[in-house]
Amino acid sequence: MLLAASLTAGCIPQGKATPEPRTFAHPTIVSLNPCTDAILAEVADTAQILAISHYSKDPRSASMDGRLASALPATRGTVEEVLALKPDLVLGSTFIDPATASAYKRLGLRLETLGMASTVEASRDQIRKIAALSGHPDRGEALIARMDSALAAAAPPAGSRPIHTVVWQSGGMVPGDGTLIADLLRRTGFANFAAARGLGQADLLPLERMLADPPDLILVAGQTAETGRGDDRVLSHPALDALKTTRRASLNPRLLYCGGPTLVAAAQRLAQVRNSFHTRPGGPSRLVERLSR
Repeated sequence: MLLAASLTAGCIPQGKATPEPRTFAHPTIVSLNPCTDAILAEVADTAQILAISHYSKDPRSASMDGRLASALPATRGTVEEVLALKPDLVLGSTFIDPATASAYKRLGLRLETLGMASTVEASRDQIRKIAALSGHPDRGEALIARMDSALAAAAPPAGSRPIHTVVWQSGGMVPGDGTLIADLLRRTGFANFAAARGLGQADLLPLERMLADPPDLILVAGQTAETGRGDDRVLSHPALDALKTTRRASLNPRLLYCGGPTLVAAAQRLAQVRNSFHTRPGGPSRLVERLSR
């Protein structure tokens, strides 16, 4: 695929293959990442969005409203597909393949890459950048205001003790401290139990260690976009029933990684779990809730 793109670029005179980037007040855009998909759908005109990523068409990996996603065309992000759409701007991840990024440049496509937001503040910056690129900075500020309102509503009561919590993903994986979900946990009344014990991003927390040193709460985020099978054996192991003072609640894994409108839903869900934790009576408890989103 990339060879074909390179050959195509080679047939174009150099002056036309690498033109100066054009600037438009409201450019047409292709998004290649589910996180940028979700933000772009909130801040750009529908007519500007030539395609979102195919991930947003899959409920297991989407980070945007399904109705919005179904109304927009999608692409798998191949050079040929994107080139055929003739966008003014391509939004990609910083993890984009260097050869693909180089092909876009040679073919005269403007590529803007954005990393994963690891804090709420970084999410605000990302929203502002995408809104500015789309020509609608006011819509970016409106989304930030909605996000900040959700965070304020989800904040814990003053003086309340943080709930020591493990976010347990498929296979026993946990998020580290420098992640968006870790920042959200702090802001909504939880303490990252795994990070406090020296575990970093994508480290594994063995079942035996969980049993020996249990947290107040296990947030089960086991359904993966790759399998769609729900909680695996580690996350639903019967040995966890021995943890009589540890509660369990579900957290949709789609809420772990993206900011923007995804952050709004994540804050609401965490507040719901926290309030349920504090209102349930004492004694043995096993809180297993169905996903509300």
